[in-house]
Amino acid sequence: MNKVLITGGSGFIGRHCLSLLSEQGYELHAISRHPILIENLEIHWHPVDLFDRVAVQDLIIKVRPSHLFHLAWYAVPGKYWTALENFQWVQVSLDLIRIFAECGGKRIVAAGSCAEYDWKHGYCQANFTPIAPQSPYGTCKQAFSLMLDSFCQQTDISYAWGRIFWLYGQYEDPNRLVSSVIRSLLGNRLAKCSAGVQIRDFLYVKDVAGALVQLLGSNLSGSIDIGSGIPISIRNLVEQIARTLDRADLVEFGAIPSKNQEAHLVVASPDRLRSELNWYPQYDLTSGIQETIDFWKQEVISS
Repeated sequence: MNKVLITGGSGFIGRHCLSLLSEQGYELHAISRHPILIENLEIHWHPVDLFDRVAVQDLIIKVRPSHLFHLAWYAVPGKYWTALENFQWVQVSLDLIRIFAECGGKRIVAAGSCAEYDWKHGYCQANFTPIAPQSPYGTCKQAFSLMLDSFCQQTDISYAWGRIFWLYGQYEDPNRLVSSVIRSLLGNRLAKCSAGVQIRDFLYVKDVAGALVQLLGSNLSGSIDIGSGIPISIRNLVEQIARTLDRADLVEFGAIPSKNQEAHLVVASPDRLRSELNWYPQYDLTSGIQETIDFWKQEVISS
């Protein structure tokens, strides 16, 4: 049986990957200081600090994973874009893949970001759109992807780098856009938004997880965009949430100033997912938003 070691296993994306990985027959080993219980799912949780190189090495020597699913990174909303912690995560990630290789690992899938691209081009496509990150987060993700590519070329390891665009869904941080709007409307509070003219690419988190898990079991290598390929303005996204909840009266556009010089259009071109992996989303925006609303309704009831 293949063993997968997943970092960030209890995180926003990671927790949605666990059952999918189990269905594919992997023995699950997850690194997290905040383990979660999932009914009828056997997960070996390891409360290891990824910044503790010795502890990480001891764990990987003990587990001997065949696959590495690296999702962990600094991701505090409102801070991660410019945080100096991004630079530390490059070193942590390099140590992780080196130890994984030394212990006989064979396949790596790691989470990249659309922040690596030059957003002036609007539609972003792996191996075609220029790379020109404008933030420490994007710069550090790109730096690690380059090192990962070079490292894997020198070792007997295959890898895929999933560049994730915008996502939303169950267990999202409550302060992020979709969840914050839903929570405000459910609580009969004003949802204060920017003008919302920016056009982005949103994909439901379960679809993001599905694409990444399918990548892990494939032979695809290099960078692959993880997105819907469907442009939608922030305003239209918020309006759809409001219509679903029948609370358009509580949305206040223009209450938050837009960021200066923010790119107007940033959308994925998920061609490799479709043509080489035969992967398509299982959720459209309507069903994804409805599931997210149902999740937050349940959270309100249980709190």
